Amino acid sequence: MSVLKCDFRVVGPIQTNCYFLYREDTGECLIIDPGYEADKIEAYIQKKQLKVTGILLTHGHFDHITEADEVRKKYQVKIYASAAEEKLMADPQMNVSVMMGDSVSIKADVLLQDGQELELLGETMRCILTPGHTSGGMCFYFPGACMLFSGDTLFQESVGRTDFPTGSSRELIRSIREKLFQLPDAVRVFPGHGLMTTIKDEKMLNPYAVE
Repeated sequence: MSVLKCDFRVVGPIQTNCYFLYREDTGECLIIDPGYEADKIEAYIQKKQLKVTGILLTHGHFDHITEADEVRKKYQVKIYASAAEEKLMADPQMNVSVMMGDSVSIKADVLLQDGQELELLGETMRCILTPGHTSGGMCFYFPGACMLFSGDTLFQESVGRTDFPTGSSRELIRSIREKLFQLPDAVRVFPGHGLMTTIKDEKMLNPYAVE
């Protein structure tokens, strides 16, 4: 039985979900998409007395990556992200940070491939490349915990926008139907914005992705 627990804080002007995935027994923790408000992120870590062991980025848009470098330096850990998203994360025009009057450029320490599996927090994590919202967007699936971190690919009864650089509505729907909807119905989906959902509910209720 999985010992992983998940909590989150909503950060930044786009109301991005920053997740804390951690082990109850050891306090080891992964931070997923530290987009903004590093002080809020650090306050949560301190309050829960967690030990940060890594940072996962679902994709390279500014609202998911802006504070990643500061958090990496604070805890001296590695950033994991899709290899296919490397260029977008590094380019302020492509990651849309210039739209916010900023210039964000992030380089991941570990570049991940579609289907790659890693042992993190003592459990297996599977990387699922889901192009559409961006060409290198990646979902992180923890089968033992029945959890999927979907970034801006799949939301509760909605999907991510595709009008930013490298976006494609056709690719997005294909990614959801051919990859995410193949996961077990019971998988809990933790999206980049909004409320948690499940694969079962989205297969039945998502007006964008159901056939």
